[in-house]
Amino acid sequence: MQERLQKLLAQAGYGSRRACEVFITEGRVRVNGKVAELGQKADLAADKVTIDGKALPRAETLTYIALYKPRNVLSAAEGQDDRQTVRDLIPVEGHLYPVGRLDFDSEGLILMTNDGELTNKLTHPRYGHEKEYRVLVARRPDEKQLDAWRRGVVLEDGDKTQPAEVNFLSTSGKGAWIRVVMGEGKKRQIREVGRLLGLPVVKIIRLRIGTLKLGSLKPRQWRYLTADEVAELKGDKVPKMGERGKAKRQGYADEKRPRSEEKGRGKRFGK
Repeated sequence: MQERLQKLLAQAGYGSRRACEVFITEGRVRVNGKVAELGQKADLAADKVTIDGKALPRAETLTYIALYKPRNVLSAAEGQDDRQTVRDLIPVEGHLYPVGRLDFDSEGLILMTNDGELTNKLTHPRYGHEKEYRVLVARRPDEKQLDAWRRGVVLEDGDKTQPAEVNFLSTSGKGAWIRVVMGEGKKRQIREVGRLLGLPVVKIIRLRIGTLKLGSLKPRQWRYLTADEVAELKGDKVPKMGERGKAKRQGYADEKRPRSEEKGRGKRFGK
Protein backbone atom coordinates (compact mmCIF):
# COMPACT_ATOMS: atom_id res chain seq x y z
CA MET A 1 0.00 0.00 0.00
CA GLN A 2 1.32 3.45 -0.89
CA GLU A 3 2.06 5.87 1.97
CA ARG A 4 3.51 9.35 2.07
CA LEU A 5 7.30 9.28 2.24
CA GLN A 6 7.50 11.20 5.51
CA LYS A 7 5.30 8.58 7.16
CA LEU A 8 7.47 5.72 5.85
CA LEU A 9 10.62 7.47 7.08
CA ALA A 10 9.07 8.12 10.49
CA GLN A 11 7.99 4.51 10.84
CA ALA A 12 11.56 3.45 9.99
CA GLY A 13 12.82 5.46 12.97
CA TYR A 14 14.12 8.64 11.30
CA GLY A 15 12.16 10.98 13.58
CA SER A 16 8.85 12.78 13.45
CA ARG A 17 6.97 13.29 10.18
CA ARG A 18 7.87 16.98 10.24
CA ALA A 19 11.58 16.16 10.61
CA CYS A 20 11.31 13.66 7.76
CA GLU A 21 9.70 16.30 5.54
CA VAL A 22 12.91 18.31 5.91
CA PHE A 23 14.96 15.33 4.69
CA ILE A 24 12.78 15.22 1.58
CA THR A 25 13.03 18.96 0.83
CA GLU A 26 16.81 18.75 1.29
CA GLY A 27 16.97 16.17 -1.50
CA ARG A 28 18.29 13.42 0.74
CA VAL A 29 15.47 10.99 -0.13
CA ARG A 30 15.17 9.05 -3.39
CA VAL A 31 12.50 6.73 -4.75
CA ASN A 32 13.72 4.17 -7.28
CA GLY A 33 16.83 6.25 -7.83
CA LYS A 34 15.07 9.58 -8.41
CA VAL A 35 15.10 12.51 -5.99
CA ALA A 36 11.81 12.52 -4.09
CA GLU A 37 9.40 15.43 -3.77
CA LEU A 38 7.35 16.50 -0.78
CA GLY A 39 3.92 14.87 -0.93
CA GLN A 40 5.17 11.91 -2.95
CA LYS A 41 4.01 8.41 -2.01
CA ALA A 42 5.67 5.00 -2.24
CA ASP A 43 5.03 1.35 -1.48
CA LEU A 44 7.97 -0.33 0.26
CA ALA A 45 6.77 -3.68 -1.07
CA ALA A 46 7.39 -2.47 -4.63
CA ASP A 47 9.56 0.68 -4.46
CA LYS A 48 13.11 1.24 -3.27
CA VAL A 49 13.26 4.25 -0.95
CA THR A 50 16.63 5.53 0.24
CA ILE A 51 17.81 8.29 2.58
CA ASP A 52 21.43 9.39 2.22
CA GLY A 53 21.93 6.31 0.07
CA LYS A 54 20.67 3.89 2.73
CA ALA A 55 17.62 1.87 1.75
CA LEU A 56 14.59 1.71 4.00
CA PRO A 57 13.78 -1.89 4.99
CA ARG A 58 10.89 -3.58 3.28
CA ALA A 59 7.53 -3.10 4.95
CA GLU A 60 7.41 -4.92 8.28
CA THR A 61 4.37 -5.76 10.35
CA LEU A 62 4.14 -3.30 13.21
CA THR A 63 4.57 -5.02 16.56
CA TYR A 64 3.80 -3.72 20.05
CA ILE A 65 4.92 -5.59 23.17
CA ALA A 66 4.79 -4.71 26.87
CA LEU A 67 7.67 -6.19 28.87
CA TYR A 68 8.48 -6.24 32.59
CA LYS A 69 12.21 -5.48 32.54
CA PRO A 70 13.92 -7.03 35.55
CA ARG A 71 16.91 -5.51 37.29
CA ASN A 72 20.37 -6.09 35.81
CA VAL A 73 19.12 -6.12 32.20
CA LEU A 74 20.05 -3.44 29.68
CA SER A 75 17.31 -1.36 28.03
CA ALA A 76 18.81 -1.82 24.57
CA ALA A 77 18.12 -3.72 21.36
CA GLU A 78 21.75 -4.83 21.12
CA GLY A 79 24.35 -5.26 23.83
CA GLN A 80 27.90 -3.98 23.69
CA ASP A 81 29.15 -6.50 26.23
CA ASP A 82 28.00 -9.80 27.70
CA ARG A 83 25.13 -8.29 29.69
CA GLN A 84 21.60 -9.40 28.81
CA THR A 85 19.34 -6.91 26.99
CA VAL A 86 15.57 -6.51 26.90
CA ARG A 87 15.62 -7.77 23.30
CA ASP A 88 17.08 -11.06 24.54
CA LEU A 89 13.96 -11.61 26.64
CA ILE A 90 11.53 -11.60 23.70
CA PRO A 91 11.85 -14.57 21.29
CA VAL A 92 10.01 -12.85 18.44
CA GLU A 93 11.56 -12.39 15.01
CA GLY A 94 12.03 -8.96 13.47
CA HIS A 95 13.28 -5.58 14.63
CA LEU A 96 12.14 -4.46 18.06
CA TYR A 97 13.41 -1.46 19.99
CA PRO A 98 12.75 -0.32 23.58
CA VAL A 99 10.67 2.80 24.20
CA GLY A 100 11.29 4.53 27.49
CA ARG A 101 14.64 3.33 28.74
CA LEU A 102 15.18 2.17 32.31
CA ASP A 103 18.47 2.12 34.20
CA PHE A 104 20.33 -1.18 34.41
CA ASP A 105 19.38 -1.48 38.09
CA SER A 106 15.76 -0.32 37.68
CA GLU A 107 12.79 -2.47 36.69
CA GLY A 108 9.27 -2.33 35.34
CA LEU A 109 7.42 -1.46 32.15
CA ILE A 110 9.21 -1.24 28.81
CA LEU A 111 7.39 -0.92 25.48
CA MET A 112 9.07 -2.83 22.65
CA THR A 113 8.08 -1.91 19.09
CA ASN A 114 9.25 -1.34 15.53
CA ASP A 115 6.93 1.65 15.10
CA GLY A 116 9.38 4.55 14.80
CA GLU A 117 6.65 7.18 14.65
CA LEU A 118 5.09 6.04 17.93
CA THR A 119 8.55 5.79 19.51
CA ASN A 120 9.23 9.43 18.67
CA LYS A 121 5.83 10.49 19.99
CA LEU A 122 6.34 8.74 23.33
CA THR A 123 9.94 9.88 23.88
CA HIS A 124 10.02 13.46 22.54
CA PRO A 125 9.93 15.95 25.46
CA ARG A 126 7.41 18.25 23.80
CA TYR A 127 4.68 15.59 23.97
CA GLY A 128 5.15 15.30 27.75
CA HIS A 129 3.83 11.75 28.10
CA GLU A 130 3.57 10.83 31.77
CA LYS A 131 5.57 8.03 33.30
CA GLU A 132 4.60 6.61 36.67
CA TYR A 133 7.01 4.98 39.12
CA ARG A 134 6.86 3.22 42.48
CA VAL A 135 10.03 4.18 44.32
CA LEU A 136 11.53 2.75 47.51
CA VAL A 137 13.71 5.24 49.40
CA ALA A 138 16.03 4.36 52.28
CA ARG A 139 14.62 6.99 54.65
CA ARG A 140 11.10 8.09 55.48
CA PRO A 141 10.51 11.43 53.75
CA ASP A 142 9.03 14.44 55.47
CA GLU A 143 6.58 16.81 53.80
CA LYS A 144 9.32 19.37 53.12
CA GLN A 145 11.31 16.85 51.07
CA LEU A 146 8.23 15.74 49.13
CA ASP A 147 7.25 19.35 48.41
CA ALA A 148 10.74 20.08 47.09
CA TRP A 149 10.51 17.06 44.78
CA ARG A 150 7.09 18.21 43.58
CA ARG A 151 8.29 21.74 42.78
CA GLY A 152 11.46 20.66 41.00
CA VAL A 153 15.08 20.15 42.02
CA VAL A 154 18.22 21.72 40.55
CA LEU A 155 20.50 18.87 39.44
CA GLU A 156 24.28 18.90 39.52
CA ASP A 157 24.43 19.85 35.83
CA GLY A 158 22.41 23.00 36.59
CA ASP A 159 19.13 21.83 35.05
CA LYS A 160 16.01 22.00 37.18
CA THR A 161 13.54 19.15 37.00
CA GLN A 162 9.98 19.92 35.99
CA PRO A 163 7.19 19.80 38.59
CA ALA A 164 6.17 16.24 39.38
CA GLU A 165 3.40 14.46 41.23
CA VAL A 166 4.93 12.84 44.33
CA ASN A 167 2.94 11.01 47.00
CA PHE A 168 3.80 8.98 50.09
CA LEU A 169 2.47 5.41 49.85
CA SER A 170 3.65 3.36 52.84
CA THR A 171 6.52 2.71 55.21
CA SER A 172 9.00 -0.11 54.56
CA GLY A 173 11.36 -0.79 57.45
CA LYS A 174 13.37 2.41 57.98
CA GLY A 175 12.40 3.58 54.50
CA ALA A 176 9.24 4.21 52.51
CA TRP A 177 7.51 3.64 49.19
CA ILE A 178 6.54 6.76 47.25
CA ARG A 179 4.73 7.29 43.94
CA VAL A 180 6.36 9.56 41.35
CA VAL A 181 4.60 10.72 38.16
CA MET A 182 6.54 12.94 35.74
CA GLY A 183 6.54 14.03 32.14
CA GLU A 184 10.29 14.03 31.58
CA GLY A 185 13.03 11.46 31.98
CA LYS A 186 16.63 12.63 32.29
CA LYS A 187 19.23 9.93 32.82
CA ARG A 188 19.03 8.53 36.36
CA GLN A 189 16.82 11.50 37.31
CA ILE A 190 14.87 9.83 40.11
CA ARG A 191 18.03 8.50 41.75
CA GLU A 192 19.79 11.88 41.55
CA VAL A 193 16.79 13.80 42.89
CA GLY A 194 16.46 11.34 45.77
CA ARG A 195 20.16 11.69 46.61
CA LEU A 196 20.05 15.50 46.54
CA LEU A 197 17.02 15.50 48.86
CA GLY A 198 18.63 13.09 51.32
CA LEU A 199 16.40 10.20 50.23
CA PRO A 200 18.69 7.51 48.76
CA VAL A 201 16.77 5.42 46.25
CA VAL A 202 16.80 1.67 46.84
CA LYS A 203 14.40 0.45 44.15
CA ILE A 204 12.52 1.83 41.14
CA ILE A 205 9.58 0.10 39.43
CA ARG A 206 7.96 1.78 36.42
CA LEU A 207 4.21 1.17 36.40
CA ARG A 208 3.02 3.21 33.41
CA ILE A 209 4.09 4.89 30.17
CA GLY A 210 1.39 7.27 28.96
CA THR A 211 -1.80 5.21 28.91
CA LEU A 212 0.01 1.85 28.94
CA LYS A 213 0.13 0.10 32.32
CA LEU A 214 2.37 -2.67 33.63
CA GLY A 215 -0.65 -4.48 35.03
CA SER A 216 -0.10 -8.01 36.31
CA LEU A 217 3.14 -8.69 34.44
CA LYS A 218 5.96 -10.17 36.50
CA PRO A 219 9.72 -9.77 35.88
CA ARG A 220 10.70 -11.18 32.44
CA GLN A 221 7.07 -11.64 31.37
CA TRP A 222 5.78 -9.93 28.22
CA ARG A 223 2.61 -9.68 26.17
CA TYR A 224 1.30 -8.15 22.96
CA LEU A 225 -0.65 -4.94 23.34
CA THR A 226 -4.34 -4.98 22.57
CA ALA A 227 -5.78 -2.95 19.69
CA ASP A 228 -7.32 -0.55 22.20
CA GLU A 229 -4.00 0.02 23.95
CA VAL A 230 -2.19 0.80 20.69
CA ALA A 231 -4.92 3.23 19.65
CA GLU A 232 -4.81 4.98 23.03
CA LEU A 233 -1.02 5.34 22.91
CA LYS A 234 -1.26 6.89 19.46
CA GLY A 235 -4.07 9.17 20.55
CA ASP A 236 -6.36 7.59 17.96
CA LYS A 237 -9.99 6.65 18.30
CA VAL A 238 -10.36 3.25 19.93
CA PRO A 239 -11.26 0.69 17.22
CA LYS A 240 -14.80 -0.65 17.03
CA MET A 241 -15.55 -4.28 17.78
CA GLY A 242 -15.79 -5.18 14.11
CA GLU A 243 -12.32 -3.81 13.44
CA ARG A 244 -10.53 -5.87 16.03
CA GLY A 245 -10.28 -8.91 13.79
CA LYS A 246 -7.26 -7.21 12.23
CA ALA A 247 -5.40 -7.22 15.53
CA LYS A 248 -3.16 -10.23 15.06
CA ARG A 249 -2.15 -9.17 11.53
CA GLN A 250 -1.12 -5.77 12.92
CA GLY A 251 1.10 -7.11 15.68
CA TYR A 252 -1.15 -6.96 18.71
CA ALA A 253 -3.69 -9.27 20.29
CA ASP A 254 -7.25 -9.00 21.55
CA GLU A 255 -6.41 -10.41 24.96
CA LYS A 256 -3.57 -9.79 27.37
CA ARG A 257 -1.42 -12.90 27.49
CA PRO A 258 1.63 -12.68 29.75
CA ARG A 259 4.59 -14.61 28.39
CA SER A 260 8.00 -15.36 29.78
CA GLU A 261 11.43 -16.48 28.66
CA GLU A 262 11.26 -19.24 31.22
CA LYS A 263 7.93 -20.58 29.91
CA GLY A 264 9.11 -22.04 26.65
CA ARG A 265 9.89 -19.16 24.30
CA GLY A 266 6.66 -17.23 24.44
CA LYS A 267 4.08 -19.92 25.08
CA ARG A 268 0.99 -18.91 26.95
CA PHE A 269 1.02 -19.58 30.67
CA GLY A 270 -0.99 -22.53 31.89
CA LYS A 271 -1.68 -20.96 35.26
